[in-house]
Amino acid sequence: MPQTLPAGPLVIGLPGPQLAPADRALLLEPAIGGVILFERNFEDARQLTALCADIHALREPRLLIAVDQEGGRVQRLRPGFTPLPPAAAYGRTYDRDPGAGVMLARAGGLVMASELLALGIDLSFAPVLDLDYGVSEIIGARAFHADANTAAALAGAFMAGMADAGMAACGKHFPGHGAVAADTHLTQVIDERSREAIETDLLPYRQLIGQGLASVMMAHVLFPAVDAQPAGFSRRWVQDILRGELGFDGAVFSDDLGMAGAAGAGDVVARARRALDAGCDYLLICNDPAAVQASVSALPARAVAAYRHRALLARGGSVEAAQLAKARQLLADLEPA
Repeated sequence: MPQTLPAGPLVIGLPGPQLAPADRALLLEPAIGGVILFERNFEDARQLTALCADIHALREPRLLIAVDQEGGRVQRLRPGFTPLPPAAAYGRTYDRDPGAGVMLARAGGLVMASELLALGIDLSFAPVLDLDYGVSEIIGARAFHADANTAAALAGAFMAGMADAGMAACGKHFPGHGAVAADTHLTQVIDERSREAIETDLLPYRQLIGQGLASVMMAHVLFPAVDAQPAGFSRRWVQDILRGELGFDGAVFSDDLGMAGAAGAGDVVARARRALDAGCDYLLICNDPAAVQASVSALPARAVAAYRHRALLARGGSVEAAQLAKARQLLADLEPA
């Protein structure tokens, strides 16, 4: 029988394709709320389905199982999955034919979510809501468009496709990562723009929040015109702007606390505490088992709001086989960006 435990804030990476006894014990810690999957956790569809079932059987409410499956170069699961185009491919189609661009983006969300849900994965960290300013090393073709309204329309269509399949969405990286060149995986990143200039980046969030966006991932980017803390450690960004000004009441994820862009906040335990204090619901620690163990021991007992956790667990849609096949064919015909 699964143990009844409220979801804690930590969303962690696992070492391999099956649960070892130590993994099972760790996932029963109250501080854990979910798992993020990587290539190291995947052998084939049968194995991954069994892994997800094992994780889900441990606790009630069940742990969240997530993955980065945006498309393009950020698609963690590949063999046996439809090759997904980068978001920019939808944008290029939109420039030629807006209706076709929106239709294809919705097809992309539908295919991506349907394939993950079939194996037991609850959430893909998508869509990317960053704008393509033509300078970012890490965003680039992951962005739908340079124009905020166009990016919002395409990301909204992608989110609608995910919803058709029964999956919630996660907009990232709030408030925006597209206007800075450096990669937060590798270094601290500073965006020197004014608050007024950053407002353009918020437009896709404003629109998708109005359409029911269930979760947001924060950026490890520092915006000194707004706050002295990187966005994911900033109450100003999380509480005052995202929740207050934009009216967002869904789940807030930190980006991976092991990234170099978060190093200014101290060791990973200090980063976790600061992200919690800023208002993040979930804390990602993807590739550092020692940091996970330290955080499990050191973090205060704080459960994620039950309604936010429930909103992210897969609901399952009513996608017919013919509809899914048509969506896959549309993506196969799409010229990649």
